[in-house]
Amino acid sequence: MSEPVEPALPLPDFAASVRRSLRYTLGKRWQDASPRDLFVAVALATREQLIERMLATEERYRAADAKRLYYLSVEFLMGRSIGNNLLNLGMLEKVGSTLAQLGVDFEALRELEPDAALGNGGLGRLAACFLDSLASLDMPGFGYGINYEHGLFRQAIEGGYQREYADSWRATGSPWLIIRRDDALRIPVYGQIDKIADGDGLKSSRWTHQRVLVGLPHDLPIVSFGGRTVNTLRLYSSQASDEFDIGIFHQGDYHRAFDQKLESERVSKVLYPPESTSAGKELRLLQEYFFVACALRDIVARYLATRRTFDSFSDKVAIQLNDTHPALAVAELVRLFVDDHGLPFEKAFEHAQRCFSYTNHTLRPEALERWPKPLLARIAPRHLQIIELINANFLAEVEVR
Repeated sequence: MSEPVEPALPLPDFAASVRRSLRYTLGKRWQDASPRDLFVAVALATREQLIERMLATEERYRAADAKRLYYLSVEFLMGRSIGNNLLNLGMLEKVGSTLAQLGVDFEALRELEPDAALGNGGLGRLAACFLDSLASLDMPGFGYGINYEHGLFRQAIEGGYQREYADSWRATGSPWLIIRRDDALRIPVYGQIDKIADGDGLKSSRWTHQRVLVGLPHDLPIVSFGGRTVNTLRLYSSQASDEFDIGIFHQGDYHRAFDQKLESERVSKVLYPPESTSAGKELRLLQEYFFVACALRDIVARYLATRRTFDSFSDKVAIQLNDTHPALAVAELVRLFVDDHGLPFEKAFEHAQRCFSYTNHTLRPEALERWPKPLLARIAPRHLQIIELINANFLAEVEVR
């Protein structure tokens, strides 16, 4: 476990950082600041501490050429960050007393922070605890998920009855999320499979006529107890491809262009779209595919930043799937290896077998998802082709045995 370390900034400098964030990031004078402004300023000053340690952590991992664990989950119930981050940095009490000297009630500020609505219950809390534990054990463990705009629901009691409202936790922005615009990804969806050569293998066909979603990553720092290690949870928001929308717009179909944009951004809008309608089912499967496609492209890019071949991929990469929601990650990794990097299917599948692990927290039907084959063929036809090939090879192996 990490040993506690001294704050990177002396407390007077922390107070100066709060004032600087308030003035130069929020554009406010101290005397004009609202409680929300003060919360954001304190969070940004805390984030400075986190970023310094996050960059130092990454340098340490690179120097050690460490194997990295990536945890894929559709939920991460992280809770409020400001108190947890300051506690883990060993600064909670000192910051509270420093702010009191400035006339700021830190406990009142803590109450202004909304819970990060990235989960609903046990599945998300388990994932959050794993990330905390990995950081506190100084292990290179990183999370991947969806940057939901709305949580499942916010509960209110009105007239003795429960009312449910959208949990819009990002309505006023989050000071903890670091936007990585340079790392945005283009994710193909829909389209068709075209035959390009004789034969039955993946090399004889190609995925064409896809639509494109853009995955915009946001990093949430995860600090260890003691503050030595800061890992990240990378969350993706979905956006429309500008080129695609503008092309439609210039054809004069303005309504369709904006409809495409709204439809694309809907993918990361809400946790667990209802499956009571065909549109809801399609959105949920699209959401799960989008999330794993972003994660796997990012994982492969990180690996290739220091290597030219995939020979040691499974020696340096471990991917843990939390329930069946990210199960398409297996087919997506095989697809990336085969379609984008030219590996033979057999080698691609061997890498996947060696680097993926899976756990599920319950045997209830909602945790063991099943999807109609026509729906999967519509959203991710290449992945269905890969799944069918994996299944055929498995059945042939069983027959031989």
